[in-house]
Amino acid sequence: MPASGTTPRTGLVDVLLLAVAVVWGSTYLAAKDLVGTRTVIAILGLRFLITAVIMVPICVRRLRRASRREVGTGLLLGVILAGIMTFETFGIAGTSATNAGLIISLTIVMTPILENLVSRSWLPPSFFVAAVVAVVGVALLATGSSLRAPSLGDLLVLVAAAVRAVHVTAMHRLSAKQRFDSLNLTCLQLSVCAVVFCAASPFAGDSVTTVAARLSPAQWGDLVYLAAICTVFAFFVQMWAVRTTSPSRVSLLLGTEPVWALAVGVTLGGDRIGYAGVIGAALIVGGTNWGRRIERAHRERDTVRPAQEAPGRGVPAEHSERA
Repeated sequence: MPASGTTPRTGLVDVLLLAVAVVWGSTYLAAKDLVGTRTVIAILGLRFLITAVIMVPICVRRLRRASRREVGTGLLLGVILAGIMTFETFGIAGTSATNAGLIISLTIVMTPILENLVSRSWLPPSFFVAAVVAVVGVALLATGSSLRAPSLGDLLVLVAAAVRAVHVTAMHRLSAKQRFDSLNLTCLQLSVCAVVFCAASPFAGDSVTTVAARLSPAQWGDLVYLAAICTVFAFFVQMWAVRTTSPSRVSLLLGTEPVWALAVGVTLGGDRIGYAGVIGAALIVGGTNWGRRIERAHRERDTVRPAQEAPGRGVPAEHSERA
């Protein structure tokens, strides 16, 4: 889907991003049931191999028309994505599903900070207040879920959150103003991950073939869900949305992910949550929604301001001379 001057309805973008947040919130429990320290890379290899099988037949004709720059961008983003998945999945293997879902949400703070450092155009202070509210919510959720002292798994998920912020920002900077096909970029990223993880699996634990042979039908079901819904659908929506809005907005909406991770953990995983957890969930939702409104208003002002100035004169358009 080539980028165009027509911006999709904001409501549709928001709804689809929230759907991704729900889906991603469920991945931690599904992944936790699949991975061990020796099977992380193999499971990732199988997951992304399934995504490649789904995506490549759909995109093969589109990819033939892709420019070198489009292919190069997709390959680079795929390498960054492979880094995210490696840190995140090793982290999940070494911590609880609920902890992983909470810690990864710190991306909502890291992304706007990184984006502002790159663009040198800071968001209003109130945005960071909203982000702090969301982070406090994460802390309360963690308290309500009896978060233990940070383990190696927790730290690896924290690194994954930082790399995810880099991925979202790079995605926007490299593709937002280009006539790239979002489907192609998604296919290239997921295919890079498939190649990297399948090739690396024999050297990082059990191989892809060994793990595939001993998966149960239920585990294959989890794997297909992770591949088709949590990867193909989710990453395409993220790719499409970040090209039509801003990295900060995407991260704020995806910042509700820990609420859904907690909901899945409580209803399906047997986790318990107290009053602090309920308050924390409310703060995350409130903080992300508040921040989203601030970011949207700031972005709209930045869009309107250049249009009100005459080209090269720095004065309001209504006072400029007509050509």
